[in-house]
Amino acid sequence: MGAVSLTVGDLDRALRFYSDVLGLAPAERSGGSALLAAGNTPLLHLVELPGARPKPARAAGLYHFALLLPSRSDLARWLRHVLETGWPLQGWSDHGVSEAVYLADPDGNGIEVYRDRPRAEWPLSNGDLQMVTEPLDARGLLALAPDGEPWSMPAGAVMGHVHLHVAGIPQAQRFYCEVLGFDLVQRYGPSALFVSAGGYHHHIGLNTWAGVGAPPAPAGSAGLRYITVLLPDEAALASTVDRVQAAGVAIAPQDGDWFLSDPSGNGIRLAISGAR
Repeated sequence: MGAVSLTVGDLDRALRFYSDVLGLAPAERSGGSALLAAGNTPLLHLVELPGARPKPARAAGLYHFALLLPSRSDLARWLRHVLETGWPLQGWSDHGVSEAVYLADPDGNGIEVYRDRPRAEWPLSNGDLQMVTEPLDARGLLALAPDGEPWSMPAGAVMGHVHLHVAGIPQAQRFYCEVLGFDLVQRYGPSALFVSAGGYHHHIGLNTWAGVGAPPAPAGSAGLRYITVLLPDEAALASTVDRVQAAGVAIAPQDGDWFLSDPSGNGIRLAISGAR
């Protein structure tokens, strides 16, 4: 996964949050937009729409984007840092494959910050990956992080996955698996599923927790503009674009990338990994 693009109601406010709380560095700013990065890796593209209000609870769009940190000690250091800032957390969990902490930005955009366990430790059930939701060992994490150590997002951080509200699971599965080409990894009852490439636990989560049939967010809402799916090379990108066009899905080129929407109206950018 590549950079996530968000509409925010106040760019200066959003930049303060992403700098002070997450430790991201502004890579560039132009007028009402800014690109945030970890090292040389772009992670967020923010676009200001002054006064934009958070997306309604019962609407398709972003559930959360998830920043993957390189190590458990990095997660520990960030957890201590965010607690020291006083920014409210929404929860934390051990998913078997990972340890994760949840919060939201000033516009209500959901965020997960997490670290992965080695693949050999991922839980299996009858040979299939079985993610779980258990309590996080927060005390054990904090024991790894010295007091007062300054925090900045490490250069090895990446966009680990994104999780989207969609209108329906069957349509979402057909689109993300049959059209875009992701593999189905795990179902979470009738209301959510997880897809990935390369055997990862999930690159995209899809759920109907905002309601089956949830409409796109109203125009002028803060929230998701698009997610970025990175393809390994030009051949893989061309093959994906061909499948999208064969499925009758509208797709348009722009500056060497391709833009489309899923059946719920969630924006997607297709790009080549490392191209920019």
